Amino acid sequence: MSTAAATVRPREVLADLLPASRVRDVALVLGGAALTGLAAQISVPVPHSPVPVTGQTFAALLVGTTLGASRGLASLVLYALAGLAGVPWFAGGGSGASVSFGYILGMLLASTVVGALARRGADRSVVRMAGTMLLGEALIYAVGVPYLAYAADLSLSAAIAAGLTPFLIGDALKAALAMGVMPAAWKLVRR
Repeated sequence: MSTAAATVRPREVLADLLPASRVRDVALVLGGAALTGLAAQISVPVPHSPVPVTGQTFAALLVGTTLGASRGLASLVLYALAGLAGVPWFAGGGSGASVSFGYILGMLLASTVVGALARRGADRSVVRMAGTMLLGEALIYAVGVPYLAYAADLSLSAAIAAGLTPFLIGDALKAALAMGVMPAAWKLVRR
């Protein structure tokens, strides 16, 4: 039985621990897009809101953190473009632009930022991971809520009430899950 542990270098994300190749990177990008599309199917309607609770925001942040900024962004761009082209993998099997498409655009930004922070070790401790996830969620809302206001012809306060407030508890739970998962994954890798 081998007792060798994976060598972890600074500036690495979990995906970098796999042997480097173009095939690996393509597979990771495709897998990240597919994971996000699959997680979007976990969709629960929210009363008085055109935006459902989904697993897609959690997946987008996890993809960015695990794959790093460039591969995370590529995964989310692929996810967004395929959904716009008709692949039914947006929330609840939807596709094309909708009033909630701004959240997907926010996920592009958030995945990139959390991926860059993960390269700096933000995914290796519970406290830093908490801050990383909260920043990622804030970026998604910073793009999604104004887009919702524009696309649904809502005032900003109505968009906040429909597209932010009902989701805060669920996002706190998603952040808590990530706070446990990512540092635990690094602990396993270090063994």
